[in-house]
Amino acid sequence: QVQLKESGGGLVQAGGSLRLSCTASGRTFGTNFIGWFRQAPGKEREFVAGISRDGVGTYYADFVKGRFTISREANEGAKTTVSLAMDSLAFEDTGVYYCSAGLDPRPTSYWGQGTQVVVAS
Repeated sequence: QVQLKESGGGLVQAGGSLRLSCTASGRTFGTNFIGWFRQAPGKEREFVAGISRDGVGTYYADFVKGRFTISREANEGAKTTVSLAMDSLAFEDTGVYYCSAGLDPRPTSYWGQGTQVVVAS
Protein backbone atom coordinates (compact mmCIF):
# COMPACT_ATOMS: atom_id res chain seq x y z
CA GLN A 1 0.00 0.00 0.00
CA VAL A 2 1.00 3.59 -0.63
CA GLN A 3 0.03 6.38 1.73
CA LEU A 4 -0.27 9.92 0.40
CA LYS A 5 -0.66 13.01 2.52
CA GLU A 6 -1.31 16.48 1.12
CA SER A 7 -0.67 19.82 2.79
CA GLY A 8 -0.49 23.49 1.89
CA GLY A 9 -4.02 24.33 0.80
CA GLY A 10 -5.82 27.45 1.93
CA LEU A 11 -7.43 30.72 0.92
CA VAL A 12 -5.68 33.06 -1.48
CA GLN A 13 -6.63 36.12 -3.48
CA ALA A 14 -6.83 35.90 -7.26
CA GLY A 15 -3.40 36.45 -8.75
CA GLY A 16 -1.71 35.01 -5.69
CA SER A 17 0.33 31.87 -5.13
CA LEU A 18 0.17 28.68 -3.09
CA ARG A 19 2.46 25.70 -2.72
CA LEU A 20 1.03 22.25 -2.14
CA SER A 21 3.06 19.32 -0.88
CA CYS A 22 2.43 15.60 -1.05
CA THR A 23 4.36 13.12 1.04
CA ALA A 24 4.31 9.54 -0.18
CA SER A 25 5.23 6.63 2.05
CA GLY A 26 4.78 2.88 2.11
CA ARG A 27 5.41 0.67 -0.92
CA THR A 28 6.26 3.53 -3.24
CA PHE A 29 8.57 1.31 -5.31
CA GLY A 30 5.44 0.15 -7.12
CA THR A 31 4.58 3.64 -8.35
CA ASN A 32 6.43 5.31 -11.21
CA PHE A 33 4.56 8.59 -11.10
CA ILE A 34 3.08 10.98 -8.57
CA GLY A 35 0.47 13.45 -9.69
CA TRP A 36 -2.07 16.05 -8.73
CA PHE A 37 -5.73 16.13 -9.62
CA ARG A 38 -8.39 18.60 -8.57
CA GLN A 39 -12.13 18.62 -8.21
CA ALA A 40 -14.22 21.77 -8.24
CA PRO A 41 -17.71 21.80 -6.72
CA GLY A 42 -20.16 20.07 -9.04
CA LYS A 43 -17.45 18.99 -11.46
CA GLU A 44 -15.52 15.83 -12.18
CA ARG A 45 -12.02 15.30 -10.89
CA GLU A 46 -9.45 16.43 -13.45
CA PHE A 47 -5.74 15.92 -13.97
CA VAL A 48 -3.47 18.85 -13.11
CA ALA A 49 0.15 17.68 -13.20
CA GLY A 50 2.35 14.61 -12.86
CA ILE A 51 6.00 13.82 -12.35
CA SER A 52 8.11 10.72 -12.91
CA ARG A 53 9.88 8.80 -10.19
CA ASP A 54 13.25 10.28 -11.11
CA GLY A 55 11.82 13.78 -11.31
CA VAL A 56 12.85 14.19 -14.94
CA GLY A 57 9.53 13.80 -16.68
CA THR A 58 6.81 16.35 -15.94
CA TYR A 59 3.32 16.50 -17.36
CA TYR A 60 0.72 19.27 -17.19
CA ALA A 61 -2.85 19.92 -18.12
CA ASP A 62 -3.09 22.68 -20.71
CA PHE A 63 -4.95 24.98 -18.37
CA VAL A 64 -2.04 25.14 -15.87
CA LYS A 65 0.94 25.32 -18.22
CA GLY A 66 3.11 28.29 -17.37
CA ARG A 67 1.37 28.82 -14.03
CA PHE A 68 1.92 25.60 -12.06
CA THR A 69 5.19 23.77 -11.51
CA ILE A 70 5.48 20.25 -10.17
CA SER A 71 8.75 19.15 -8.60
CA ARG A 72 10.18 16.28 -6.62
CA GLU A 73 11.92 17.15 -3.39
CA ALA A 74 14.78 15.23 -1.89
CA ASN A 75 13.68 11.96 -0.37
CA GLU A 76 13.83 11.46 3.37
CA GLY A 77 14.33 7.81 4.10
CA ALA A 78 11.37 5.90 2.72
CA LYS A 79 9.30 9.05 2.13
CA THR A 80 9.07 11.01 -1.12
CA THR A 81 7.78 14.56 -1.29
CA VAL A 82 6.34 16.17 -4.40
CA SER A 83 5.40 19.84 -4.52
CA LEU A 84 3.02 21.78 -6.72
CA ALA A 85 3.82 25.47 -6.92
CA MET A 86 0.81 27.40 -8.15
CA ASP A 87 1.14 30.98 -9.39
CA SER A 88 -1.31 33.43 -10.95
CA LEU A 89 -4.19 31.65 -9.32
CA ALA A 90 -7.68 32.33 -10.63
CA PHE A 91 -11.12 31.72 -9.19
CA GLU A 92 -11.44 28.74 -11.54
CA ASP A 93 -8.55 27.05 -9.73
CA THR A 94 -10.72 26.64 -6.64
CA GLY A 95 -11.28 23.05 -5.61
CA VAL A 96 -10.01 20.12 -3.64
CA TYR A 97 -6.56 19.10 -4.77
CA TYR A 98 -5.67 15.42 -4.53
CA CYS A 99 -2.28 13.79 -4.65
CA SER A 100 -2.15 10.52 -6.54
CA ALA A 101 0.36 7.81 -7.39
CA GLY A 102 0.54 5.02 -9.91
CA LEU A 103 2.20 3.58 -12.97
CA ASP A 104 1.38 6.20 -15.61
CA PRO A 105 1.89 9.98 -15.92
CA ARG A 106 -1.72 10.58 -14.86
CA PRO A 107 -1.65 8.20 -11.93
CA THR A 108 -4.87 6.99 -10.39
CA SER A 109 -3.92 3.92 -8.37
CA TYR A 110 -3.57 5.61 -4.99
CA TRP A 111 -5.10 8.77 -3.61
CA GLY A 112 -4.61 11.15 -0.73
CA GLN A 113 -7.51 12.69 1.16
CA GLY A 114 -7.16 16.05 -0.54
CA THR A 115 -6.47 19.63 0.46
CA GLN A 116 -8.82 22.54 -0.15
CA VAL A 117 -7.76 25.50 -2.28
CA VAL A 118 -10.01 28.54 -2.39
CA VAL A 119 -9.21 31.45 -4.68
CA ALA A 120 -11.14 34.59 -3.88
CA SER A 121 -11.98 36.73 -6.88
